[in-house]
Amino acid sequence: MKVAVLMGGWSSEREVSLTSGRGIAAALEHLGHDVTVIDMGRDVAQKLSAAAPDVVFNALHGTPGEDGSVQGLLDLMGLKYTHSGLTASAIAIDKELTKRILTPLGIRMPGGHVVSSASLYEGDPIPRPYVLKPVNEGSSVGVAIVTDSSNYGNPIAPGAEGPWQHFDSLLAEPFIAGRELTVAVLDGEALAVTELTTAQGFYDYEAKYSEGRTVHTCPADLPADVEASALKMALAAHEALGCRGTSRSDFRYDPAQGEAGLYLLEVNTQPGMTPLSLVPEQAKYRGISYDQLVARILASAR
Repeated sequence: MKVAVLMGGWSSEREVSLTSGRGIAAALEHLGHDVTVIDMGRDVAQKLSAAAPDVVFNALHGTPGEDGSVQGLLDLMGLKYTHSGLTASAIAIDKELTKRILTPLGIRMPGGHVVSSASLYEGDPIPRPYVLKPVNEGSSVGVAIVTDSSNYGNPIAPGAEGPWQHFDSLLAEPFIAGRELTVAVLDGEALAVTELTTAQGFYDYEAKYSEGRTVHTCPADLPADVEASALKMALAAHEALGCRGTSRSDFRYDPAQGEAGLYLLEVNTQPGMTPLSLVPEQAKYRGISYDQLVARILASAR
């Protein structure tokens, strides 16, 4: 087939998307497809029209490739594309909206609410420790953990570097102590649970994409009920949001609470496909090569 790989763009995750896109393009060529690589700019519609692909492989991360914008464009152009459609993408990128959809279904997520950044200079929105994060960014971009010992001030000082200086509003959530877990879903099946351990104590953007900063343990050493719950919650979230192809759900797990200490944080509809990415790693654990993974995602395009 003629496949256009959309990658790059202008989000904070541009460099990761470029790495994902290059790996995907190479795999598609190995599989015998005619590949056109498109570094997305404002002229993306013209480039897609010129390429006239049978399928678009969406390798974009963050906005506008993961929030429904590109999906809407591709729908209007009548092009088949990989990963989730417009509605699932728009919901999953919005962490507060995701909570509204998933928590009534019994999927455990941290509480919290959206606050204006300016209000943080007057006082804490919820008791410390808590987490502040942008409502619609991925890859832990702009996340801050506010504790009694953090050097942000109490209340947070306007001059302290943090997401409040870059975003008008933020989602405030209680901090869940414990372990970082993630589960990939592929073609309606949860693949495995991976534990992520980093010396810096928080799996942030740098830890995710800097080699040697994070240890991946796949499968994670967990009690059987916790592992089963993580797999079940990831698949339920994937299906409830209407995701397709592949997604990745991120969790925090507090062992002191047992299975009740497992909380879903967010669902990623455009998970990374870099050499350090978690979906390819879990696929490999399940006996699925990188090329086979790309082929299966391509086959799910609509």
